[in-house]
Amino acid sequence: MSKKEIDYLDIQKIMSMLPHRYPFLLVDRVEELVSGESIKAFKNITMNEPFFQGHFPGLPVMPGVLIIEALAQAGGMIVLSIDGIDVADKVFLFTGIDKVKFRRPVVPGDKLELNVTKIRSKMNIWKMKCVATVDGEIAAQGEVSAAIVDRESL
Repeated sequence: MSKKEIDYLDIQKIMSMLPHRYPFLLVDRVEELVSGESIKAFKNITMNEPFFQGHFPGLPVMPGVLIIEALAQAGGMIVLSIDGIDVADKVFLFTGIDKVKFRRPVVPGDKLELNVTKIRSKMNIWKMKCVATVDGEIAAQGEVSAAIVDRESL
């Protein structure tokens, strides 16, 4: 497994790695990525997000499950950035979510920082520590587990 450090990924490169598309692509920018190890990414939260129409009318709050999804997408990039993995043939799927806590609401105008670090990996199963912050304040934290699988197996 070859590790590489990447300083910046724009949305075009992110879309070449992740299968998600609008409105479900929840990573806008990557500032640091060590393949197979860690990532620092961002999601800019705007009032134009489709989930704000119903969550909640007159009081827009990003759903917690979407914060965890954003963290998981960032975590998937840790794995999908490893040399030798053909991203066209693989997908990263949740296998578990543990110890999740929500500490503050995420609202339009926030810049959600996504920090994900590998705890361990064995074969195709990965466990990662996830922390989402806004202006240095923890919005959500927890652990996610996921498996990298062949697309054709789904």
